[in-house]
Amino acid sequence: MAKDVKPTRKNLMAIEDRIELSERGHDTLEQKRDGLIMEFMDILEQAQDVRSELDANYETAQETLNMARAMEGDVAVRGAAAALKEHPEITTQSKNIMGVVVPQIESSRVKKSLDQRGYGLLGSSARIDEAADAYEELLETIILAAEVETAMKKMLTEIETTKRRVNALEFKLLPDLNENKEYIEQKLEEQEREEIFRLKKIKNKKEKEAAEAEAEAEAEEATATASADD
Repeated sequence: MAKDVKPTRKNLMAIEDRIELSERGHDTLEQKRDGLIMEFMDILEQAQDVRSELDANYETAQETLNMARAMEGDVAVRGAAAALKEHPEITTQSKNIMGVVVPQIESSRVKKSLDQRGYGLLGSSARIDEAADAYEELLETIILAAEVETAMKKMLTEIETTKRRVNALEFKLLPDLNENKEYIEQKLEEQEREEIFRLKKIKNKKEKEAAEAEAEAEAEEATATASADD
């Protein structure tokens, strides 16, 4: 509340400094918010593309797997899957997007050649190879989707946090500071007017006393002159 602030020149200067600092912070946060929104829109577009690709790859993987089961049998498909020796490896790093740390997921050993799948050329068939290719492609898309959607969520969280800070400055802190500033300025003006009025009263009183003293002196002088003439 403005009434809780002591109306002094020192407090006025301190509030003016806080207003200037808050306005600079507000402008910086607004720029950050706008930049984050632009980055988020780019990531959102990428996430939508990846999601569409993920859905398509999933359908393809399911179709090829069903076809392999139908043509080769579940035993052959399960045997080919069990023959896999080298499993995919996932590593995570991070990158910075306008102050937001987002994950960067890298994978290896996802896509394999026929001889790396373990089941060998003689124990395989074109249907099983197609299913393996499709699921390797699906796994790579899942990894990419995880990276993009995690980045999108982190960006969205940072945007909401930045928006709250902007709103707090714009609708709470700055209005309160400006209200305090106006209150102090008003009180200082009132004090200045009161001081001017007080000084005028003192001046008028001194002038009146001086005039009375002068009149008294003139009267005494006149009396003295009259006495001398007698």
